[in-house]
This record gives sequence, structure tokens and C-alpha cells, in this order.
Amino acid sequence: MAGQQAGTAVTAIRGGAVTLAEAADTFLSSPRAASPNTRRAYAGVLDRLAAELGPDRQLAAVPGDEIAAALRRLWDGCAPATWNRNRAAIVSWLTWCAAKKRWPAPQLPPDAERRKENNDATRALPRGRVERLLSRRDVPLREKTLWRMLYETAARASEILALNVEDLDLEQRRAPVRSKGGDTEFVYWDTGTAHLLPRLLRLTDGTSRASGPLFLAARRPVPARRPAPRDICPHTGRGRLGYDRARILFRKYTATAASGGLELHQLRHSAATHLGDQKVPLQLIMAKTRHKSPRTVMRYVKPGDEAVAEVTSLLGPPRRSH
Repeated sequence: MAGQQAGTAVTAIRGGAVTLAEAADTFLSSPRAASPNTRRAYAGVLDRLAAELGPDRQLAAVPGDEIAAALRRLWDGCAPATWNRNRAAIVSWLTWCAAKKRWPAPQLPPDAERRKENNDATRALPRGRVERLLSRRDVPLREKTLWRMLYETAARASEILALNVEDLDLEQRRAPVRSKGGDTEFVYWDTGTAHLLPRLLRLTDGTSRASGPLFLAARRPVPARRPAPRDICPHTGRGRLGYDRARILFRKYTATAASGGLELHQLRHSAATHLGDQKVPLQLIMAKTRHKSPRTVMRYVKPGDEAVAEVTSLLGPPRRSH
């Protein structure tokens, strides 16, 4: 009995001494975050949360109300889907700390709840609007290439941002990505992306990047937040472009007086819808988007106004031949 009590005391001391940064690093090194895309998504959320609260503070000493307040400061103005995704990452981390490591960990209070995500039937953009967006001359080359690639590949933003230059098969216009389920699958692009990629890879001395992250941040990382070597370009020393930064820039360039801007995922959604508008079979759309379930794809493949108008003509009276 005394031995059990002593063991319990040691566990409590160890758990009580864990800092926010240590708890986050341990979680990101666990099988729960084994997928590179999953680990990158969690890291973006937990790093920002730890920086907001103080990375050296002990996990057990941070009340749940304070974590909720930090969550609101960081993401209160974001779309409900973004809020829910980042909140879920934090809840998953805290639950793992308490259940798997037996560390004293706070819990989010009930008022930091999930937010209702409205199903917007207009999330797919008209084909003409997509083309105008991807052809804008005031958009930097990096963003224009990323957006064009997301649309032509119909891939998830996290998958494309995780690509390295050495992954690209420029001749076959394809690259392998780690999909949501952990499988390695190819994504394919068309001439628009094929024309932009060589310009994106060109260095100031006339040579081209041969390795490292495909999409780079604008500046070199500071020593305190230096990423893993795999996420640093060996030619420029700049780090990989993160999802949050890419999302913010897309919203900035697409904001209007009536709207706060678009979401990156709408390019993938639009690609699936436009393929459906052109009567591409559902099986081919599933192969393009790499969804496993027809029901999932049907949420995205919603015929647009042009397709509905075209099929309506089939219901009209027969045309006279004279």
C-alpha cells in the first residue's frame, strides 16, 4: 500500500512539473499525431496556444477558463469551422494528457463550446469567378501558384502545403501526397500549374530550387521558432508556408465590402462541383478528390446554376422542325 502511494505521488509530481511546451511536444511525438499532415495541423494550434499562455508555465497550473480565453483571443473572429477545428485540437491534446500520460490537465469550460456550422449551398464558386481569381495580376506568384494548384488538383490545402520540390514529377504533372487516411496517393495538375511551377522554383541567380518545401514563407524563421530541418529550404533558409498564413492571405485577397473573404477549401469544393457540371461520372470525381465514400462526394458535387438551367431546357415543349 505504501509503495502504491509512493508511486502515485511520483506520478503526480512528474505530471505537475510538465510545462505547456513539453506537453505539446510529447503529444506531437506520439502515435496520435503520427501523420505528417495531422502533426503539422496540431502543431500550428498548440504552438500558438502555448505562445499565448506562456510555454514555460506548468500544464496543471493553467485553469480551463484561461485556455478558453486564449482560444477566443486567437480564433474568435474565424469561421465556425476554423473555430471548431482548432478547439477540437486543443481538447484532443488535453484529453490525451489526462488519459494517456495521467498528467493533471485542465478542461475547457462549457461556454467554450463548438459553434454551429451553417451549410452554405454557395460554397462552390462559379467557374468564371475562379478563373478571374486565378488570373489576377495583383496576386503574388506564390499565392497564384498555390491557388491554381489547389483548384487543378482538387486536393486539400494541408496536402499541397506539405509537398517538397523533390516530390514533383513535372513531366507527368503529378506528385504523391499523404492523404487523410494515411495512404500515399497521387494528385495531378494541368497546364495552368505547369506554367507557374518553374517560375516559383526559380532562384535569383537563375538556377532553380531542387529540394526543400515547395511553398516557402516570406521570411526566414527566428531562432526561437525554428522548424524541423525538413521544413527549411536549403537554398534560401526560409521555412515552409503554414496553413494559417495561407488561409489568412486567401481571405485577404478575396475579401469584399460584403464578405470577409473565401476559404481555401472552397477551391477543392469548386473543382468537384465544376467536374459534376460537366457531367463527369461520380466515380471519376471520387478518384480526383480521393474520397472513399460516394455519399461524401455528393456533399460537394452540387450542380451549379448553369447546369440546372441547361437541364431545365429538357423539360420544355418539343421544338418544331420547321
